[in-house]
This record gives sequence, C-alpha cells and structure tokens, in this order.
Amino acid sequence: MRTKLYVGLMAAGFTAAMLGGCGGSDEAPPAPPPSAPSQSTPAPAAPTAPGTSAPAGGAEQSSDAATGTSASGAGEEFEIRKRLVDATAGQQDWVPELSSQPIDNVADTLKLAQQAERSGRLHSGEGNALSMYLSILETHPENSEAQAGVDGIVGKLVTQADEALSRGRFNEAARLVPVMVKLRPDDEAVQAVQKKVEAGREIALQIAQAEQLAASGNLVAPEGSNAAAIYRSILARYPDNAAAADGLAKLESDLIAQATAAAEAGNYAESDNLLADAGKVRPGSQSVQNASTRIVEMREGAAGNLQQQINAAIDAGQFDQAESLLGQLEAVSAQGQGIDDLRDRIRNARAYASMRPGQSFSDRLRAGGNGPEMVVIRTGSFTMGSPSGEADRKANEGPTHRVTFSRGFALARTEVTVGQFRTFANATSYYGTAANSGGSSIYDERSGSMADKSGIDWRNDHAGKTADSNLPVIHVSWVDANAYTDWLSEQTGKKYRLPSESEFEYALRAGSQTRYPWGDGDPTRVVGNLTGDGDRSASRRNWVNAFKRYDDGFWGPAPVRSFEANRFGLYDMAGNVSEWVADCWHDSYQRAPTDGSAWVNPGCIQHVIRGGSWASAPDQTRSAYRLTSSAGTVNPRLGFRVARDL
Repeated sequence: MRTKLYVGLMAAGFTAAMLGGCGGSDEAPPAPPPSAPSQSTPAPAAPTAPGTSAPAGGAEQSSDAATGTSASGAGEEFEIRKRLVDATAGQQDWVPELSSQPIDNVADTLKLAQQAERSGRLHSGEGNALSMYLSILETHPENSEAQAGVDGIVGKLVTQADEALSRGRFNEAARLVPVMVKLRPDDEAVQAVQKKVEAGREIALQIAQAEQLAASGNLVAPEGSNAAAIYRSILARYPDNAAAADGLAKLESDLIAQATAAAEAGNYAESDNLLADAGKVRPGSQSVQNASTRIVEMREGAAGNLQQQINAAIDAGQFDQAESLLGQLEAVSAQGQGIDDLRDRIRNARAYASMRPGQSFSDRLRAGGNGPEMVVIRTGSFTMGSPSGEADRKANEGPTHRVTFSRGFALARTEVTVGQFRTFANATSYYGTAANSGGSSIYDERSGSMADKSGIDWRNDHAGKTADSNLPVIHVSWVDANAYTDWLSEQTGKKYRLPSESEFEYALRAGSQTRYPWGDGDPTRVVGNLTGDGDRSASRRNWVNAFKRYDDGFWGPAPVRSFEANRFGLYDMAGNVSEWVADCWHDSYQRAPTDGSAWVNPGCIQHVIRGGSWASAPDQTRSAYRLTSSAGTVNPRLGFRVARDL
C-alpha cells in the first residue's frame, strides 16, 4: 500500500506546494501549482459562535500567536476568512519533495535523513528528512527504516499541528494537514487533526469575536453575548484549547487590574463590581481570591486612617467633619467593623460631650477637691404638664406640650448638701440671703407650724439646729443657688447652672407620665421623704393631710441618698426638699419653650419651684405640680440641685 502511494506521488511530479496561508511559520510559501484555486475566489460566509450572531465582516484573529496581533476592520476580517479558506483548500494540492541528490548509498542517505530529522528539518527546505526518506522509498519501496522515518515525521507533524491548534495558530496547523493526509490518510491521529482543523475555522472566528467583545467592554455581560461566554463555550468542546484558556485568563487579569486601580483611587464600589465581574470569569479562581485579599487589606488600611481622623475630629469637637469622614469610612471599610461604635461616639459627643447616658462624673475644683457628683441625662422627649382630667390639677400646669431634648445635660445626683455649700461659702466668704436678711423660717415643734426666726441661715436644719454636712442645704434663695453655680463654673471651667423647669420635670418623671413618679395613687412602699400618715415629729405630732399608710421615718429633711434613686439614677426628685429651677414664673405653658431650655424673661422677680418636700401635701408632690416665689425666698423646705451643660 505504501509503495503504491509513493509511486503515485512521484508520478505527480515534485513541485513544492506548501501554502503560505496566514502565518504561523517562518517559511515563505512557494507559488501555488496550476491546479491551485484562484486566490481571488471570494470567501464563503464564516460560521458564528453558538448563541451569537456573526459580526459584520466575520472578524477573526490573526493566527500567528507570536505577533500578538488581532484583526480589525472589515477589510482585514475578509482577508482573514479568505486566507483560512485558501489554506484549507491547499491541503489537496500538496506534493512531496524528493531529494535532489542522487542516492548512491541508502545507508548514508538514511543517516543524513535522521540527522535532518534530529535538527528539525522535517518536511520542508533543502535537505529535509522527509524528502530523503521518500527518495529512498522511490527506489527501495520496502525499506523499513525509511518507512519508519516517514511514520516518525508524520507523528511529529501531528504533535506540531496539535500544539499549533492549542495555541490558536490555526493556519500553521492547516499547512501541515495536507502533508499528513497525503502520507498517512488512514492514520487515526492524522484524521483527528484534520477534524480539528476543520473545526478550527469556527474556533478562530469565535476567538476573534470574543476579542472584539472584550475590546468593546463586554467582558462578562450581557448574558449570552460576552467574551467570557464565548471562551467558555470553546473550552466546553475543546478543553485543551490554550487560546480560549488564555483569553479567559486575560479577561480575569484585566478585571483584577481595573479593580485594583479603582481601589487605589478610592472608588471602592466600582472596585467591588469589577472584582465581582472577575469572579464570574473563572469561578473559584485563586487569582481573584488573592486580589480580593489585597484589596480588603488596602481598604482596611484606608479605613484605619479614617478612623484615626474621625476620633481626632470628635476630640476636637468638629462633629460635622467627623460625620463626613464617617460617610467616607462606610464606603471604604470592607468589613464595617467599628462603624456603629464610631457613629455612637459621634452621637454621644454631640449629645453628651463624649459621655454616655447614665454616666456619673465629678469635676475637679481649682481650689481642691471635687464638685457635686453629676449624672448624664439621656436625650429624649416627654409630655410636660398635667392632663385636664388629672385629680388636683392646677390651671398653671397646662396646656400639656411635648418637650424634646436633642442634646443631653447633666444633673446633680443629689440636692446640694450643707457640706458642699460650705466649701463654696468658705472659699468666697459668702453669707447668703438668710444671713443678710436676718434669718429664715423653721419648723416650730411647740406650735406645730413654720415660724420665722432670726439668726437662721444655710448652716441650720429645719428646726434651727446646726445642720449635718450630708443634709440638703436649705434656707437658700434663688440668688444663693445661682451664686453657687457661678462659683462651680469658675472653679471647673464648665457651665454649671440651675436646671430648667422642663429638665427638672423630665428627670423627675424619668419616663413616667402618671400623676406621681411611681404611679397614680398613694405609694405602696417607701419611695422617698414624703408626708405620710405614719410620720411623727419629736413631740409625736402627725400630718393632717398625708399619704395613707405611709411612713418613711423622717420629720424634716433626710440625709441625701437615704432612699432609692429613680430610673435616671437621681435621688430625692419627688421629696425631701423642693428645689429652685432657672425659669421665670408664667401662669401657663402657652408659648413655653419646647426644646428644654429655661423660659426666662429679663428682669423677672418671680421664679419657679418644683418637686415636693418633706412637708408637702400629697397633691403638691405630683409630677406636674409647680410653685412660684420671689428670688429672695428662703425656708426650711426649699433647696436646689445643679445642672451642667455637656
């Protein structure tokens, strides 16, 4: 069979006819023989990728991978298609070359052929191995070594063609097929390569289309018409196609590079989108995972810098800048860690001067020691005043209105004590309104009523005796209270003041809206120093108007902190002593402030007193109850506590 093949080949002549095609080889192709089809024959319509329509002109990649170029423009695309068809058509025109040297010695010729084969001169060019093997077989058709040499060359050409196809060098493989088919038409490997070349035309067009889609930005979208989908379609049919695999790798690499550049520019949303697209190219790719880790590290580094800037802005009181930086941090941080804490810190800094609701503190005094213990009161809102149907309601307790505290404030945990006021008086040589006016009133045990007495001032208790240091200071006027807050402000550098009326009621109610802080009826347990029907004076006197079945054990003010604190952590808001607030007196709440500020009219002489005392009737202990008195009023039931701005 082989002998007949070689004789037939010789009878056809020895004209070399390797077509030039589209590159993929460094050899210049010889002119085609007369039987070759005209090079001006128009190309047939190119096949299209499954699921896509053929692009105008049927663009295809140039098959010489070494050049790294791709077709562009309708003219180039047409030329590529024509060359693909021409290269395929040239398969039937190949005729073998025979050695031009006479064969005097078969053995020597075999050695020369084997040397040429080892040096890579397989089938073309002067002194190629194939021409010498075929020349031997012309005269010695049964020479087994020459036949084996031809078999070996065909095997190597099969390998070369497979490699060329896997690298997308379609035309290089197409030029090898006619050689192999003429020599070994029944060889399974040759037939397989031939089929690959026939399919290669479609693959080449698909790869060119994928590149065109990628150049247009359609890397992974839209569905069914994107570069990645075409490459994957090729690999589904031809898993070893290196051109398609390389195309996917390049798409992924380009997207990773774009994602990294976007992250470096601070465009993290765009970076996330690009990285997500990269993950669609080759799902599970380690390269994408590594890039994601790098970008996360990059973002967390930027987030760390922003967190430092936010904390610095908060510390400097630049809350608007801190809010702006927090917005940037939300866009930058990949994990979102610490954002809620920073948001709370900004909110607390705005509302509570970086403190937190319920936190207690004492400011240092320049003269030594500490000021009163203060408690941070949370922001919020409440309905101030009493509803029209409340028992014992007074007209001046309405109309009810909503008050909202958008910024926190601090209230003293207890009423100002005798010891605290003494520190102020000693430091400033302050006498006080009672001392300057000659005295105050006291509870007279003999008459069972309040009676004026000279020589009484803040140093005395309700009965006129020397007061213990931990008792709430009494016999102090609104003027005295403000003198103390002014001194605290000077000593601490902070703004101390009397609370506003709305601040006092808000803190007194502590979240309740009932008649009393504890409910609507008489207390069922000891809640503070109130008038109870079980209370007894030193001479066993009792109250005529008092809470039923109530005995707190005190007649007169009790030491501060003697009873439980309310829900805001404050003591004696509803009893013990009534307290001055900053507001001027108004007969109703018409046009009252709704932001928690004090309602003050310049030059007013009447001020507001809030909260029940140890001697107040039950109706005067209600949460909405209010009294008025002149700024110079002093008595044994009246004291104060301080507030501080944050």
